[in-house]
Amino acid sequence: MRARKKYDIHIYKLSNGVHEYQFEIGKEFFEMFDGDLVENGQLNAVVSLNKSDSMIQVDFNIEGSLELDCDRSLEKFDFPIHIDQNMIYKYGEEDKELSEDVFVIEKNTQTLNVSGIMYEFIGLEIPMKKLHPKFQEEEDEDDESEGSMIYTSEAEENIEQKEEDIDPRWAALKNLKNKN
Repeated sequence: MRARKKYDIHIYKLSNGVHEYQFEIGKEFFEMFDGDLVENGQLNAVVSLNKSDSMIQVDFNIEGSLELDCDRSLEKFDFPIHIDQNMIYKYGEEDKELSEDVFVIEKNTQTLNVSGIMYEFIGLEIPMKKLHPKFQEEEDEDDESEGSMIYTSEAEENIEQKEEDIDPRWAALKNLKNKN
């Protein structure tokens, strides 16, 4: 719990205007969360907060690399990421989420904890298929050649199959339709 406090931004007494905060994200950050999405990484986060009387606009700029396990070889590799995201916090009567990037917070909210939001942004950057860079070029070549050949050959086979599979009874009805 104490580790999460590092990512608190005390907004209650902040003056209106732009305020900038910097956070280091590493192993300790990822240990705060139960998921095994990422275990380690070296990231720098710059959080720019623009406070006004009615809302707070927060810009997140996160750069660095994550340590991921390759799905093919199980080797660890560094995966570079760069994140630019924006969030809007509007003041209201109760806390609720209006959309994925707009939240309503109570007027008397004293702090915003940005750790959960940053973890979500980082998680969204991780590819579904995690491949070590040494396999990346090999995978791209395979995808391009197989995809176009399979698609073309299947399409041609389907057209030929449809032409051959026409029931003779339907063909006779089709001829009646063409005569009218």
